[in-house]
Amino acid sequence: MKISNETKIGALTAVAITLLILGFNFLKGKPMFQKNTRIYAVFSSVEGLGISNPVMINGLQVGTVFKMQETDENVSGILVTINLHRSINIPKNSVGYVASNLLGTNNLSIKLGNDSKYLEDGDTLQTSVTPGILDQVKTSLDPALIKVNGALASLDSLIKVIGSAFDPSTKKNFQAIVANLAASTNSLNSLLNSETGVLSKTLQNAESITGNLKKNNDTVSHILANFNTMTGKFAKLDLDPVLTQLKAAVTSLNATLTKVNSSEGTLGLLINDKKLYTNLNSTTNSLNLLLQDFRIHPRRYTGGLVFGKKDKSPPLTEPLPDSTSTSPEGNKK
Repeated sequence: MKISNETKIGALTAVAITLLILGFNFLKGKPMFQKNTRIYAVFSSVEGLGISNPVMINGLQVGTVFKMQETDENVSGILVTINLHRSINIPKNSVGYVASNLLGTNNLSIKLGNDSKYLEDGDTLQTSVTPGILDQVKTSLDPALIKVNGALASLDSLIKVIGSAFDPSTKKNFQAIVANLAASTNSLNSLLNSETGVLSKTLQNAESITGNLKKNNDTVSHILANFNTMTGKFAKLDLDPVLTQLKAAVTSLNATLTKVNSSEGTLGLLINDKKLYTNLNSTTNSLNLLLQDFRIHPRRYTGGLVFGKKDKSPPLTEPLPDSTSTSPEGNKK
């Protein structure tokens, strides 16, 4: 049987129309080959939300927005029809809200509640309105912008007051201050110069010292260990008997010095008795005269038996000059 061209064209047209309708419904969020659950939500504003936008739970797409329409002529609310493509238990106290991101694509998110009863086909979901990201940014920036504008106005007023208060001489002084600050900055830069700066050289020297300490770390550790051992030995010494003996010796020395200072005993009399010192000094002078007279006139004491006849010259009455302390030049004089 031969099929005419008109029949073929009609069949292709019918198939095309069917595919168009199915595609249109798919784009509207209607599943083509699966059964879905339909729930509703009422919002006061659905700005940014459109038909076929995804419905998300914890980041997982569970359905799409099927339809949006006003609840009355005054548009006091907007009824959103939701097609759920997955078999998900949604507690009745769950809340839906319109979520937005920086790219401008919105979705309807459901925050699950903790009710033991779940939404069924045809039930209405509770909703809440959350501000979008741009609204949040705007809300945060508005107070800051107000403060910045106020600060700028105050700064402008302050600059005007300062400009009117400064006379030419003050302005010159201010310019001089700025020039001095520039010179100080240059000096600081030269100080911090990595090649010629004093501070840089100081840091290099400090680094060299720390490097040497690091190289001799074993030696330093050995010295500290020896010092620790020595202090440990000192700590183990029984110093109480030594301190007791030292205290007794100091006590005895104090007693002896007390007796010496109080003119008790021979040493005390010798130190404190001035008369005894005078007698000793006189005896020493007399003995010195006797020895000098014996050296000069020996025949006087030998009776002429050894050195000839007896010397009858008068004895010495004062010591002769000490020849050992007299310089040859003085003798010449």
